[in-house]
Amino acid sequence: MPDALVRPVERIAQSLYISAPELSQAAAVHAFDATVELDRVKERYRANRALLAEALPRLGLALAAPMDGAFYAYCDVSRHTNDSMDFARKLLSEAHVAATPGIDFDPAEGHRYLRLSYAGSEQDVTTAIARLEDWLR
Repeated sequence: MPDALVRPVERIAQSLYISAPELSQAAAVHAFDATVELDRVKERYRANRALLAEALPRLGLALAAPMDGAFYAYCDVSRHTNDSMDFARKLLSEAHVAATPGIDFDPAEGHRYLRLSYAGSEQDVTTAIARLEDWLR
């Protein structure tokens, strides 16, 4: 690319990553007006959190921390394994449930933990719980 074209392209790129474009900022302000939609999302999170809070301990996956920070359950898998990375890999390949091994968050004790999201639909969470239950049998 000729130098005459590189500099304008660099300036445009800088504007995109130094700060959000004005149009994006204006749109973001209006996103806060979507209270009805946001309330529906929060209710879905509450319902899904309740599903996991009931199911995980019953499946031998005790909650390691309260589910009150985001939309994740951090559970203790040490009843089933001492290798959360291998557990997560097998869970995905055999039960088709994605989870994040605790080792990603805690290099010392994370081998005992797994993180599951409840940000999906209620059907997704219900399906994941059923698959997890079948897989652990």
